[in-house]
Amino acid sequence: MSVLEQARQYKEDFMQGNGKAGPKDNLTRQVPGMRRKLTHVEISALYADNPIVQNLVDIPAEDMTRHWFTLRMKDDQLARDIMGRLADLKAKDAFKQMRMYERMRGDGFISLGVTQRNKFDLQDPLKLDNLLSVDYLHPFSSMKVSELLINNDVFSSDYGKLENLRISRASRSGIQTLATESLVHYSRVLHDQTRRLEDEEQGISLLESLYDAITVLDTSLWSVGQILHDFTFKVYQSKDVENLTKEEKRELSMIMDFMFRTEALAIIGAEETLTKQTTPVSGIKDLLDFVWDYIASAARMPKSVIKGQEAGTLAGAQYDVMNYYARIISAQENELKPLLEYLIRMLLWAEKEPGGRIDPDTIEWEIKFNPLWSVDSKTDAEIRKIVAETDQIYLSNGVIGVDEVREARFGQFGVSNDFKFSGDDAHWQGVANEVYRAWKENRTHG
Repeated sequence: MSVLEQARQYKEDFMQGNGKAGPKDNLTRQVPGMRRKLTHVEISALYADNPIVQNLVDIPAEDMTRHWFTLRMKDDQLARDIMGRLADLKAKDAFKQMRMYERMRGDGFISLGVTQRNKFDLQDPLKLDNLLSVDYLHPFSSMKVSELLINNDVFSSDYGKLENLRISRASRSGIQTLATESLVHYSRVLHDQTRRLEDEEQGISLLESLYDAITVLDTSLWSVGQILHDFTFKVYQSKDVENLTKEEKRELSMIMDFMFRTEALAIIGAEETLTKQTTPVSGIKDLLDFVWDYIASAARMPKSVIKGQEAGTLAGAQYDVMNYYARIISAQENELKPLLEYLIRMLLWAEKEPGGRIDPDTIEWEIKFNPLWSVDSKTDAEIRKIVAETDQIYLSNGVIGVDEVREARFGQFGVSNDFKFSGDDAHWQGVANEVYRAWKENRTHG
């Protein structure tokens, strides 16, 4: 067979074997969308073993609840008393744990321990006007829930909402465990769930979508460790090595390794050489940056936040961090606030709580989340100026009135000590753009 015929044969063998679109083509065999559904045991192992996973789960939950909120009422004393009751119930920690469970396992819950005027079953709806007191808040995850009953009637006003859940109520005394299950009405728990497929009841763990990236990150850590372990090694050349037995080579290697590690001076013969070899590391940074960028994008968290940057501080124009805090603010308003409002309504209705029995709809009150981050005084002044100039333009053109500006900027309870903005993510992104532009101009002009 000629050389040309052999080359053609190799080409045919390659295309049929490992070539493009063949049965052994790695790219063809890799199919996206092959979901890996993690068990609770696997999720617990990932969280316990990997500190980066802990940051992905814990940091957003801590940021959502770290600065808590201010309860505004006409009756300042009542507002302080209710905030005191929330502190007694350890509500801040309970809500943080609930969000951590939601990110880690897909669902977070808080059981509402209450005292009512008459006897009740857990499967009965919670009647707010029948409350005497709120006694405890216990956060738990979907590990305690065996079944979620969701309203799947697309023509129902409660479509997609949780109606009932079956909870495992195990108790242990010594080595004996008593396991029971109870059907619980949704009004007796607070439920946090942000990722759920239409045909499933339980939420999706954040770690499922990040599993491949976490695996690659773990592999990267191991690989870097191996590179550091073998970063430099010595090569000893001698013509006498050829005549040594395996045992003599092993003994010589041990002695030479000890000498060259502990002695600053290497004594060798005239025809012997000793050189150092270094492991090349060019390109590794780009590979590691790709892994970090992928994880940050998938988790929607800046790399600096995932790596543990000090919470609530901005250095320079950290545009990605500002966007991250904007998403946290959006989550506070859309996901956390309704649950907090329900809990406060319970406290107002409860007869033995501060203020006695009060219908929440008969008084003015609101939840105002405290600022998540702070900037230096110069940047703060620039933000205030930009907002004030924008309001002036709106006022001059008759777009809004003075009362609307006052309400938007300072709320219905007047001027507060801290300056707060109102609006959605688009508003916050606009503010961030203005701050970033001003920072760039100041840096350019010294």
